[in-house]
Amino acid sequence: MESEERKKKVILTIPKLLLAVVLAFAGGFVISRITSTSQQAETQQQKVRFWTCSMHPQIHQPKPGKCPICFMDLIPVETNGNATALGPRQISFSPEAVKLMEVQTSKVERKFVEAEVRMVGKIEYDETRLKHVAAWVGGRIEKLYVDFTGTEVIKGDHMVELYSPELISAQAEYLQTLRSVENMPESTSELVKKSSEDTLKAAKEKLLLLGLTERQLQDIKSKDQPTDYLTIYAPAGGIVIERHVTEGQYVKTGTMIYTIADLSDVWVKLDAYESDMQQIRYGQKVKFTTEAYPGEVFTGTITFISPILDAKTRTVKLRVNVPNPDGRLKPDMFVSAVLKAKIAESGVLADMALAGKWICPMHPSVIKDSKGTCDICGMDLVTVESRGLVKEGETENPPLVIPASAPLITGKRAVVYVKLPDPNRPIFEGREVVLGPRAGDYYIVKEGLSEGEIVVTNGSFKIDSALQIQAKPSMMSPQGSEMSGMHMHHKQ
Repeated sequence: MESEERKKKVILTIPKLLLAVVLAFAGGFVISRITSTSQQAETQQQKVRFWTCSMHPQIHQPKPGKCPICFMDLIPVETNGNATALGPRQISFSPEAVKLMEVQTSKVERKFVEAEVRMVGKIEYDETRLKHVAAWVGGRIEKLYVDFTGTEVIKGDHMVELYSPELISAQAEYLQTLRSVENMPESTSELVKKSSEDTLKAAKEKLLLLGLTERQLQDIKSKDQPTDYLTIYAPAGGIVIERHVTEGQYVKTGTMIYTIADLSDVWVKLDAYESDMQQIRYGQKVKFTTEAYPGEVFTGTITFISPILDAKTRTVKLRVNVPNPDGRLKPDMFVSAVLKAKIAESGVLADMALAGKWICPMHPSVIKDSKGTCDICGMDLVTVESRGLVKEGETENPPLVIPASAPLITGKRAVVYVKLPDPNRPIFEGREVVLGPRAGDYYIVKEGLSEGEIVVTNGSFKIDSALQIQAKPSMMSPQGSEMSGMHMHHKQ
């Protein structure tokens, strides 16, 4: 009886023990989880440096909350275990992060590059090849042999018949003096003979100055009577581009009758912006295209750079001489031109083919290999170096260049991210550089980089954004945390 009662007590005690064990296990698990969570929270809190806004990284707060600018939830910025080993402008990423950021790099190198200058302009007449047909004596236009513009003439073609009483009077004076000399007796003194011959010579010179030719004088002399009309001939071949008078019109001495243009050579007038002037030199080749001949490229040479800047357009006029033997290039055609300038360390390279040449100060298109005179004006030629077209001792060392996609340019500052040579981890350093002119797909580097360094050409904005979040100096915040502090103080 007692044994059965004991059994019943034991049976009743077992569930209570199991319940106590379960409760003890559960209590220990809960306490361990609370302790672990507390430790993790404490560790997480220790890792968080500050809380910032993903849209406004200048905002720093010691605890979670809302951005005072856009009211977005702040995000934590954790401490970097390697941060103490990095400089203020440096940042490190894992190799996986670098791949995800698609960072691409390139070496800083020295090489010759070409700057491309694009310009627009139009074709004009070669002013040195314009000729004017003018009245050498006053009178009435009896006949215009060329009665419309666009007519092509050859040098010596008859152009105008002019009736002039003054010319008839001068011819009569010449014939009278000629008869007097021819009929002079043998007994005439030498003084009188010389005086008569001088008068005849003066009468002949007067007719020549009035526009008569030697052939016309011979005709007058052979016919022994004045001609009623003066024929004016073309002084040069070309196209008649202007007719200034009509038949029957009275003209004075010097009145222009025609303008003739020789189109075998033309000028191309181009507008170059002042920012491109350092890349333009005399003697450079220019290639251009026209709407009339799509796909066809024409070539000319710069023979004049205007010393005056247009204050309204901020451009400088360039003159390009272009051969036009077939006459396809018409004045007033619009052109699109491209000039490629080779860049050296000291600046733009001049066309060294001009070195040692001789040039005319008045007509720079006249260039010769040796000393002499100008074929146009007869002036003595001078050296190309004396005109400043080629600098003596100009160097041809290649410049230091980086790809145009490498620098982040804002205002007056240019920032480049350099990959440092660290075998353990990718480290990037922001560096301010001084850039020269852009040359095609490259920038000339004046200061801040050395040959052989590795610069980031793709992914620079992502690196810069990471630096901004860490309140380090970046493209937009050159002072880093100091600048951020100023923003925080302003917002508070």
